[in-house]
Amino acid sequence: MSLVARLERAVPGRVVSDPVGLAPYTADRSGHRAAGRPIAAVEPETVEEVQEVCRIASAEGVPVVTRGAGTGLAGGAIAGPGELVVSLMRMDRILEVSRENRLAVVQPGILNAALNAELAQYGLWWAPDPASRDISTVGGNIAMNAGGLLCAKYGVTREAVLALKVVLIDGRVIDVGHRTVKGVTGYDLCALMIGSEGTLGIVVEATLKLVPIVTGEPVTIGAFFDRLDDAAGAAAEISRRGLVPAILELLDRPSLDCVAAYTGERLNETADAYVLAQCDGPDAERTGAGVAQALREAGGDVRSTTDPAESERLWSLRRNVFPAVEAASGGLLVEDIAVPRDRMVDAFAAIRSIERRYEVSIPTGCHAGDGNLHPVFSYDDGGAVPDRIWEAAGEVFQTALDLGGTLSGEHGIGLLKRRWLADELGDAQFELQRGVKELFDPRGLLNPGKVFAV
Repeated sequence: MSLVARLERAVPGRVVSDPVGLAPYTADRSGHRAAGRPIAAVEPETVEEVQEVCRIASAEGVPVVTRGAGTGLAGGAIAGPGELVVSLMRMDRILEVSRENRLAVVQPGILNAALNAELAQYGLWWAPDPASRDISTVGGNIAMNAGGLLCAKYGVTREAVLALKVVLIDGRVIDVGHRTVKGVTGYDLCALMIGSEGTLGIVVEATLKLVPIVTGEPVTIGAFFDRLDDAAGAAAEISRRGLVPAILELLDRPSLDCVAAYTGERLNETADAYVLAQCDGPDAERTGAGVAQALREAGGDVRSTTDPAESERLWSLRRNVFPAVEAASGGLLVEDIAVPRDRMVDAFAAIRSIERRYEVSIPTGCHAGDGNLHPVFSYDDGGAVPDRIWEAAGEVFQTALDLGGTLSGEHGIGLLKRRWLADELGDAQFELQRGVKELFDPRGLLNPGKVFAV
């Protein structure tokens, strides 16, 4: 019996094998595309179906690529020739919500925004807030340990997950983590799974840590700066003063130029940088006043408001950055690095230098509250990323490491950054991590070629 026939028996009516249906699985939002199509894609609806698919793949020696909504930016869920896709989009149910324990048990295919829309009736909220929340899945967030705008205050995905149910490549199921708030038995395999990019197992159920919905009017603050250094320094000063805004973003001049060209409106003609902050919760007014003062003392032209319409106007610059840069370019390489908050000035200076030396546009936004920069490399050809762009990106990555930072704050390693991973980890840790991968997946069938360059 053929592989596809065996899969059809395991997951009846939910196996995709035609070229048109398989085409979307060869790419993600990174712009990278596999050289050819996978063998097939299966769409299980139950844990038992995922188990059976893994047993079949393991018996046949067929590599498995787990897939959510495909919104990743590192090529981590791209499938190519000879591979099998396990799409979890049909596994999108909320299995339980507990007010007393402030948790929800969900399947991995539920969208972030859809989950929080349902949780609202309980007065609860799952805090991870990626920009792609309307179209990205909880399972994808877990696979990448996704971040977002709210991380400086509410943390990344790892801090909002209590437990996971995981199917291993041989079909066994393990439950890792704890439903309880505290739990220190054994190694923390739950934390290990979060951010493992589909290389260790398939997450089929997640117990999520919830928080009460934030009430009251948020305070939104926008500030234009004549010097990028002053803007980055002000963002670090906000942290030094013990102020914790929910959101703290920074845009450089190339980003502002792209937005102006895209919208036809420039809110400030001379600004070299823009800082956007939002404060929420019971202390929003006090925190907002402190943030505004810090920005003003650093030389910012500050506007602060609780009015929804004015807040939306201040937000429009940040919201339009990616579509503006995308509209101005034939091709994009959207990257992310993270550095200590007090080294953001140095990171921006290095990016400007790289931009000049390679004669390439690198508009850069920043989650300034946690030092996570997003340099976007723009090039004319809409095809594969040119070598000179990769060379420039490599220098940016090295800059992050030199400043005590990391290759990725939230996008992950996937295909696109694997060649630099050992530079950050060092030889000993790189081999240890590959050993962990081999322990869970001895034959290298789970998401092969991703993360570790072998």
